[in-house]
Amino acid sequence: MQLLDYFNIAQIVLAAAVIVAVLLQVTGGGLGGIFGQADTVFRTRRGVEKTLFQLTIVLVALFIIISMVALRIG
Repeated sequence: MQLLDYFNIAQIVLAAAVIVAVLLQVTGGGLGGIFGQADTVFRTRRGVEKTLFQLTIVLVALFIIISMVALRIG
């Protein structure tokens, strides 16, 4: 296996992890924003929700970095 193959596998794993992390997050928006309804309740993330949010950011950043490196190599 070449180095590019490892980057491709890492991209697939990270993409799946990002999808799972996004789906696990609690959403409060719904479809109200589409029809012009404004959500006036603001809340801060705490505990597991905050950790999952930060993990999602890290996973997306890693995905972008690995994608750019794979593009440079390939």
